[in-house]
Amino acid sequence: MDWKITIRDFQLTSPVLLAPMAGVTDSPFRQVARELGCPLVVSEMVSTEGILRGTKNTLRLLKFHPAEKPIFVQLFGANPERMAQAAEFCMGLGFDGIDINMGCPMRKVVSRGAGAALLAQPDLACRMVAAVRSRVSAPLSVKVRSGWSRQSVNILELGPRLAEAGADLIILHPRTREQFFQGEADWSLVEKLAARVDIPVVGNGDIRTPEQALSRLRQSGCRGVMIGRAAMGAPWLPGQIATVLAGGQPEAFPLQRRREIALRHLEKTLAWLGDEKLALRLMRKHFLWYSRGLTGAAEFRRSLAVTNDIEKIKQAWHNLLAAAAG
Repeated sequence: MDWKITIRDFQLTSPVLLAPMAGVTDSPFRQVARELGCPLVVSEMVSTEGILRGTKNTLRLLKFHPAEKPIFVQLFGANPERMAQAAEFCMGLGFDGIDINMGCPMRKVVSRGAGAALLAQPDLACRMVAAVRSRVSAPLSVKVRSGWSRQSVNILELGPRLAEAGADLIILHPRTREQFFQGEADWSLVEKLAARVDIPVVGNGDIRTPEQALSRLRQSGCRGVMIGRAAMGAPWLPGQIATVLAGGQPEAFPLQRRREIALRHLEKTLAWLGDEKLALRLMRKHFLWYSRGLTGAAEFRRSLAVTNDIEKIKQAWHNLLAAAAG
């Protein structure tokens, strides 16, 4: 099957996206994922208000390396006109598309009327899409959940309205805001939404292997998948899925290969930040994920917690992989 998606002038030859994850999918992580075959990455979630106010930490999130392209920027906010202004600003920075977040369940986001809070205000959600569409001609996606709660699952009603308002792509994480990340994602909603709208639907949630991704695509009839938490410690997963969808054999990632990827990730973080202590502080969580399931990981994690010496961490990582390989 040809999985290619064409959105306006943008063509995605393999519909696999890396999900935006705050504090995880920064530029170095996205660069690694792209090198390993991920077709499309999305920025960390960025506040429209922070952009328009010129907040330093917010603008930092908009920086990306040319090697990351194609890249969409994900925006969150509660005001349609402000969202449209921020989207227009971001397109001037060279992003390839806009993604509006209507799914973040975190209290600090929904308390501002943004993220998943928009699911409870469908009219506002549609005005948000229409406002951005009026200012931006680039691809426009919307990342949503199935509803605010189990009692108010409304994506099958909201989805067609978002498409009518101007969305080119809907990315559905079929859990409610109430669920956060608990329980199973209800992929039957992805199937129903895909049959109800005339624009591509991308499914997100509980995909951990290329085989699962292919099965989900075939069963649901959706046009693509977005990979989130399963890519933490495994930035090669989106690329593996893309290879399978192209009819190829996915690359294996034995311990030696994983060792190289983690160190490359560290080097990219160093280059991006220019500060060894800050780079190591940000990389600690990634090394924890890279080391999951390895014999001796507990000792390695203890060494991560007590040293700021990059070379010592590199040596500890080398020793851990050598021991795990036997």
